[in-house]
Formats: sequence, structure tokens, C-alpha cells
Amino acid sequence: MNVQIRKTNISEFHETVYLTREVFWNLYDSGCKDHLILHNFRKSEDFIEELDVVAIFQEKIAGHIITTKSKVIGPNKEVHEVLHVGPVSVATDLHGKGIGSMLINYSIEKAREMGFSAMILFGNPGYYSRFGFKNAEAFKITTSEGLNFDPFQALELKENGLMNVTGKFYPPASIQYTEEELEEFEKQFPKKKKGEPKFKIIL
Repeated sequence: MNVQIRKTNISEFHETVYLTREVFWNLYDSGCKDHLILHNFRKSEDFIEELDVVAIFQEKIAGHIITTKSKVIGPNKEVHEVLHVGPVSVATDLHGKGIGSMLINYSIEKAREMGFSAMILFGNPGYYSRFGFKNAEAFKITTSEGLNFDPFQALELKENGLMNVTGKFYPPASIQYTEEELEEFEKQFPKKKKGEPKFKIIL
């Protein structure tokens, strides 16, 4: 496949939000929240322009990934900057073509070039382990609630990148939203029927 991976243009913001909505609709939640989260990430101080990335196939957007600044706060309130990965979206008719892998590998290498020490995400460990992600518990990092579970994973971008980083992980504050905000945001998209999520997340 001839796929181009590059930084997202501002003119493509709406299309990537729409793609995210299509991909995540009724996937893990009834309806979707990830497209609003993506939109809010771009307005936040945690946004990193170079890590907002699209995959172009046959002159169309086939996939998208965003990586934002986040932090781990240690037991003595020390703050360690890390990266939060996601959402990651690939057009449903192009699943299994390696586009997601291209987006993730590109983001890892670009983040490395930019000098970041680590990435953290919530995702399928069977998939993300192929890129070197492992249960964050291995680095003594928990969620903000003090939990660990297999989908909560971390990757060192440099040798011993998390060696002195322990504590609770906090994704960008802009990941928070209200139901009223989501309802208002939804008005700009074609109506879709909410249903039972395809996958239920059990922690």
C-alpha cells in the first residue's frame, strides 16, 4: 500500500474528528465521546502540533493519531512529563492493512526525535505490545485512581526513560467533558443511533 504519513493540516481537523466519530461510534461506549476529546485536545496547552498525524491513502484520510502532553505525579508531588497516546482511528474499510501500525511507529519515532522520554496509553495489550508497550505496573505507574490493569500501558522512548518516574498518571485535563458539551458538539454531525457498545471495558 502506498500510504503517506504526515502532520495533520488545520484544514483537515474536522475530517479527522468525523473519522474518529465514525470509528468509535458504539465501540466502547453507547455513541461516542472520542471525537469531542480529540477536538478539545487541539484547543489545549497539551496539544503538540507535530504529533497530530494522518495517514493518506489514495488522496484521502485513511487514519489519524494524536499524542498529547500529560504527566505522572510522584509520591512527593514531583511532576514528570510524559505523553498520552490517542485516540487512534483507522477507517473501518481499511482495517488490517497496517495503517494503524504506520501511525503508531511514526508517532513513536517523532516523539523520540523531539526528546520525550515515555508514552502512556489505554488500549489492547495484544496489539500495542508489538510496539514495545507493557503494563504500566512494570514501571510502578498507576492510573490517577491508583489502579493497574492490562490495557493501561507505557513505553520508554529512551533507555531508562521511566527509571526515576513513579506515581499516578494524569492524562490531559482537556480529556474531561460534560454531557451537555457532548450533546451540543453532536449537533454539527449527521444523526446516528446509539446502541450497545461492541466491546465492554471491564477493569
